[in-house]
Amino acid sequence: MRLARIGDTGGERPEQPLSVQRFASVIRLRPEKEAEYRALHADAWPGVLAKLREVHIRNYSIYLRDGILFSYLEYDGDDYDADMAAMAADPETKRWWQLTDPCQQPVDSAADGQRWAPMEEVFHLD
Repeated sequence: MRLARIGDTGGERPEQPLSVQRFASVIRLRPEKEAEYRALHADAWPGVLAKLREVHIRNYSIYLRDGILFSYLEYDGDDYDADMAAMAADPETKRWWQLTDPCQQPVDSAADGQRWAPMEEVFHLD
């Protein structure tokens, strides 16, 4: 993570991130699984939420429209691939995905073996 020192030259100040990476992705929601998917996320497991925070995921939302799930998250860590591997190796996250994955179906443009298809950002305003 790129860091900057905040404050004057006299004394230490807390480090603050200079940038955050934004990620958006899509996947289909199986119509017959919508109620189950909503129920799971209405009571998301504390261990899964803790792991998301541990791997530097912030401001994470999932939206639904016409059978398409849209995910947006911000990443403020310094090694995205390592953090995502750590999350994928987490036993509780694996159990969560065993419940949520059957509710989903990759979009046609997803790469082989890819579930959530990444989206290209075409506009951003801070």
